[in-house]
Amino acid sequence: MAKTRIFWLMLLISVVPARFAWSQAAESKAVAPPQQFVIEVEVPAPVGEVWHAFATSEGLSTWLFPNATVDLKPGGDWIVRFPSGSTGGGTIVSFVPEKELVIAAMAPEKFPTVRAERTRAVFTFEPRGNATVVRLTQSGWKNGDEWTRAYEYLVAGNAQLMSTLHKRFVEGPTDWEKEK
Repeated sequence: MAKTRIFWLMLLISVVPARFAWSQAAESKAVAPPQQFVIEVEVPAPVGEVWHAFATSEGLSTWLFPNATVDLKPGGDWIVRFPSGSTGGGTIVSFVPEKELVIAAMAPEKFPTVRAERTRAVFTFEPRGNATVVRLTQSGWKNGDEWTRAYEYLVAGNAQLMSTLHKRFVEGPTDWEKEK
């Protein structure tokens, strides 16, 4: 119970400053989100296991979505294909095994300009004893209403993504048959 509270507190501390900075800017008439947001979670697993969960199709399919695709090379896919036909994820820009994965991230289809232009999602993996700190820094945000709405959506969505990763290592791989 205490670890769960610490996890959520860590997640809030990581996300709230970015949202607070945006709120202040919005009040002063700007329609631009901040340049980046950072979400961090400590996952109770060694870095090699966490890297496998991010950098392989098999691993990603244990927590993000069934039949996820990872083609671990620059220009390769880091993609989820949803039953509706839409996709999420992005294109791998670069990686350093067990240290960093950089993705040209696609926004959801309801943000067509942001989806086409992409943002940069940098996942870093830092060993901490028998745990791993995973930090997502997403940057490349531009001015405009659609960019602001996509930023707000993805701050919440990526906080959920990191929570799901944490849950995967606390409770085990997702049973997709039960999730249907």
